[in-house]
Formats: sequence, C-alpha cells, structure tokens
Amino acid sequence: EARIAATLSHPNVVQIFDVGFAEGAYYIAMEHIHGEDLRSIVHQMKKLRMTEFPLEHALAIVLGMCAGLAYAHEKRGLDDEPLRIVHRDVSPQNVIVTYGGDIKVVDFGIAKSGDGMGEDTRSGRLKGKVPYMSPEQARGEEIDWRSDIFALGIILFELTTGKRLFKGRNELETLRLICDRVYPTPSQVKPGYPSRLDAIVTKALAKDRSQRYQSARQMQADLEAYVRQERVAVSTLGLRDWMQKLYGEKLTEQQDALHDLKQLADVIAAQSIVEGGEEPNDSSTSATGYSMAPGPAAAQLPARASTGTNRIAAVIAAVLLGGTAAFGGYFLLRTSTPPPPVAAAEPVVPTSEQPPPVQHGAVRLVTNPPGASIWIDGALRPEKTPSTIENLPRDTSITIRLTMEGYAPVREDVTLTQEQPVQIERQLVAGTVKVVVRTNAPGAKLFIDDKPCDDLEVE
Repeated sequence: EARIAATLSHPNVVQIFDVGFAEGAYYIAMEHIHGEDLRSIVHQMKKLRMTEFPLEHALAIVLGMCAGLAYAHEKRGLDDEPLRIVHRDVSPQNVIVTYGGDIKVVDFGIAKSGDGMGEDTRSGRLKGKVPYMSPEQARGEEIDWRSDIFALGIILFELTTGKRLFKGRNELETLRLICDRVYPTPSQVKPGYPSRLDAIVTKALAKDRSQRYQSARQMQADLEAYVRQERVAVSTLGLRDWMQKLYGEKLTEQQDALHDLKQLADVIAAQSIVEGGEEPNDSSTSATGYSMAPGPAAAQLPARASTGTNRIAAVIAAVLLGGTAAFGGYFLLRTSTPPPPVAAAEPVVPTSEQPPPVQHGAVRLVTNPPGASIWIDGALRPEKTPSTIENLPRDTSITIRLTMEGYAPVREDVTLTQEQPVQIERQLVAGTVKVVVRTNAPGAKLFIDDKPCDDLEVE
C-alpha cells in the first residue's frame, strides 16, 4: 500500500520520497508539511469562538482535495493501464492546509489499486473513518473512486453548514445512519444556503453511486464554475492570510523557538572552538551556516571539560521539546559554574597514509506491477519495488534481478558511476509455466482453450 502511494506526485498529494527496509524495520520517507489538518482547524476556530467556516476557504480546500484525488484516481502504470487507486479514508484528519495556503491530501496508507479492491471486504474488515464512509463502504461492498467522492460531499456539507452529517451514539449507529437514513440537503439544514452549491453537494452525496459525480474531476469542474459565476473570492493568498491569523500565536512561538535554536547553535559552535583549541577558518560563519559576528556569548565561555558537551546535548533536547524549555536550558548553559580547565591532549601524528574512502552509489528500482523481489549479486534483499537500494559499490558491475510470481524475471547488469541514484523502471511480463497432464487413457487428445494440441504428448 505504501508503494502505491510512492508512485504519486502532485501538488495536492503528500509526496512519498522512499519506501524501504533498514536496520530491521520498514520505513517511509515523506515530505514535511508545515500546516494543520482540517479537524484541528475546526477545533482552533471553536477555541477562538469563530462560528462559521468562511465559504471561500471551504471551497478552496475541497477544490484542492478534488484535484489531488482526481490525479490519484486517474493514475496510470508504466503499461499505460489505469491503476484505479482509491483512497478509502478521505476525512478531515487526512487533509492538511499549510500555513502558505496549500492543500495536501495525506495518508494513502490504506489506499488500494484496482487489483486488491475487494480484499478487505472479503476478509470482513472495514477500513476508514466511519462518519466519512460511503453507503457501499459501510455495507462492506467492493468500492471504487466514487466512494471518495461521497466523502468529499460529506466534508463540503459539514464545512459549509457547520453541522455533522452522520453522528450516531456509536460506530454501529453511525453505519446505520449512512446506510438507511434519508440525508438532509444543505439548504434544509442552513436557511439561505446557495441553491447551486446545494445541488453540487447533493449530487456528491447520492446514495446510488451511479447518480453521483462519476469522477472527482467532474465535481471539481462544477465547483470551479460556481466560484467563477458567483465571484467567490477563492485565493491561495487569502487562505494563507487566514491560516496565519488563525494560528498567529502558535507561529510566533515557533519563530521564537527557531531563533533560540539558532543562538544555541552559535554558542555550541563557539564552545567546540574553545574545547578543541582551534580557530575557525572563517570567523564570520557559524556551524549552522548563518552569518555570525563575534559576540559576548563566545567571549564569556571558558574552557570546559567533556561534560560540557553533554550539557549542550541536553539543551538541544530541550529545544526539540519546546521553546520554553529551550530558553531555560540556554540560561543554565550561560550561568552555570564551569569546571576547572583541562589541558589539551598532544596532537597525534599519523604514521601512514589513510586509504581512500570507499565510494558508494544507489539505484532506484520501479516495476509495474509493484512488489517485485530484489536480488543484488545473487543475494535476496528485504526490500520490494519500488525502492532505493543504497551503499552499492561504484565503478564495478553488479547484477540486479527482479522476480515476482507469475512474471518473467528481469536481469540488469549495472555499473554505478555517481552518487545520485540511477533509476531503473521495468514493465514485468507475464511468465509461462510448465503443466504436466497425466491420464489413464493413453493416446487421449489434449485441448488448450478448445484448440487441439496434436504436437503435445499425453502421459
């Protein structure tokens, strides 16, 4: 499932950079997003006693979600066949609005391509957040991308009316509401609701999926037409300004913490100079790369024993935990009584030349379908495609084999000549198998796909 997400690259979808196996554990390396999820935004509005979600920002968010989901739904493999990806957990927790006004759909962790769409329903498991499930998902039926569109309709309904659409006393009651309830339209919940927008939300929420929008792109087109014709001020800059106003206090605290961290980094750089007894090559640049002029912080730092390094490490930990703890740690560092100075050790003169460091390269392996086993020089790796294999020897030939049950193996002989990963993409071809037919009637004729095989011998 993570490898499916790793194939997606769109401004409105969180970027997965790598999926692999290291030090006994699987990992996912993904883009860091500086923002808040939609549920947290609603809670922050309640905290500030804001009662109504601005219509222009609600539309901007849902339009961004439509664009990201449309891209995922329409994604094609290396063979140009549609992957038929469905998110299956579209909910306020899984959409992030950045402080810059961008929209990101996240957590494709339970997404499925068309080949595995019915796997969980057959095993009796429901995945996703219950209040945002479609009727077919709630009933445990096989689903397609129109289930995601239903969830988009729920989110648009709730943002623009301020009311929850499905909220039972427990999950079972919520499932019953989704399957059996006659849903109210937005205009029935909120008097004065725009009639054209009401029609868009109602169509997205059709119980019969054949009556819904048949693609997220269609819903996006109708919303964009509504925005143009009604002249709704949907704007990335406007959403950015609103987010920064909504979280102004939090952003100020983060900026203060970063400023304190920079000061600490400068102090640590100066401290390491004092302990090592060496002068930097350029006194105007700190270890962090920031411009730094000699100041009183460095001048007040006496020589310290190695325990000073431990104290600095503790301060950095405090920085990571929060701005207040960081400030306290910095204060203790500056005012604590220093231990007696320790004499510098005599420099060690090397007796022989050190061997040159071993150079390594990397290769990124992508197959369609994904999930192929990877063999490097005859050794099976724990990773499966798509994956990046690092620390491979450079300037020497290595043999890469990709295998998957039911497909012909792929072999590549590669010589890496650079540090940057070399990408290899291959379309796996269905393999052949040997079938032995035995019968107690010698001389029987053999047919394959209703065609006689006169040249085959039956045992």
